[in-house]
Amino acid sequence: MNRKTIATVGAAAAASLALTACGGGDASSGSEEPDGPVTISLAGWDFASTPEFETLATAYEEQNEDVTVELTEYPAGEEYDTALTADLAAGTAPDVFIVKNLKNYVTFQEGGTLLDISDVAAELDPATGGLEAMAVDGATYAVPYRQDSWLLYYNKALFDQAGVDHPDGSWTWDDYADAAAELTDGIGEDDVTGAYLHSWQSTVQGFALAQTEGATLDSGDFGFLAPYYERQLAMQDEGSQPTYATVTTNELAYQSQFGTQKSAMVTMGSWYIGTLVAEQASGDADEFEWGLAPAPQFDESTTGTDNTPVTFGDPTTMGINAGIDDAKVATAKDFLKFAAGPEGAAALAEIGITPALIDDTVADTVFALDGVPQDDLSRFAYTTHETLPENPVGADTAAIQTILGDLHSAVMSESDPVDDAIADAQERAANEVG
Repeated sequence: MNRKTIATVGAAAAASLALTACGGGDASSGSEEPDGPVTISLAGWDFASTPEFETLATAYEEQNEDVTVELTEYPAGEEYDTALTADLAAGTAPDVFIVKNLKNYVTFQEGGTLLDISDVAAELDPATGGLEAMAVDGATYAVPYRQDSWLLYYNKALFDQAGVDHPDGSWTWDDYADAAAELTDGIGEDDVTGAYLHSWQSTVQGFALAQTEGATLDSGDFGFLAPYYERQLAMQDEGSQPTYATVTTNELAYQSQFGTQKSAMVTMGSWYIGTLVAEQASGDADEFEWGLAPAPQFDESTTGTDNTPVTFGDPTTMGINAGIDDAKVATAKDFLKFAAGPEGAAALAEIGITPALIDDTVADTVFALDGVPQDDLSRFAYTTHETLPENPVGADTAAIQTILGDLHSAVMSESDPVDDAIADAQERAANEVG
């Protein structure tokens, strides 16, 4: 196996996401096979706690002895895009980079910094999660290698303590709200609630967008959010989940709330499976039996294990720097096909990461990990769902999501009534977007 050079990128100067074109390229450029050893560089972040990059690089190198995948570490969080953008503009960015935030995908593509890799996308399994959403005017510039979907996590012991039936896959959001109230009353402890809602706007808006028929961001009509917010406000007002003010003021974390049994349920992305298993093993979370269930649904048309529940989650994708040396293009494309294909998926599953392609091998691997629940509903929830993007690909998505973030804060803090906040967001979208 080849040794990878781990490079750390310092804090880049602030740079706008209005990228300058770096030459670009089409799906056929640089397609010749390399004559000898090749080194390609891959951008990632926080290598100490995010092992997926080294996992994919190592697995690929083991199958391709003439290839070295050199990892380049960038800052985590929002600084990743800022630092990467600066390097792309300077012509010093790695050959392959992660499009971390889907809402910025079009910005990178329109800036000419992503190579057209439609040929790579065409060779991937159509069942690859999030793949279809990556098409821009008939072309694809990044492919998903992981696809987290939002699920319901529940504490079986607290359900039993409260005398509440476990989720069975048939819940609507009203069923969820009823169960949260029953759990809170049945557990009977002042500091334990039936549910926990984290502060992110996606915890409400992601489900509303995915599950409401006809809902779109670019329509400028955000009325589909109203019933979801009204339900969550009722839950926090009745005490079946902590208030938004409590969550934000006390900086509560979903890991500690669920992991230390302060809340019996939480909706969260599938990435939390690996985190919870690790925290229970290390002692950072309590030891208790937990399970997975499909996220609650808009109505009964998508509930039950005979149907496909609808949820949300943005894919995490890889693209190729349009400024890559032509001699490396074929290798970079092959690496993307590996990372987004069944072999990359299997490698990610071994470390508890949810890949974009979930097949039987992936499911068997995940559910063989110590600490992962073994019941049939948990496996169904993990493997069976229609996952729609929180940030649909579009030129206006980032601007709209900023407006909707303000709406979320205003509603959940009860600063503005739901209808007033929606009307204000619609007016801002009409005036500020497009």
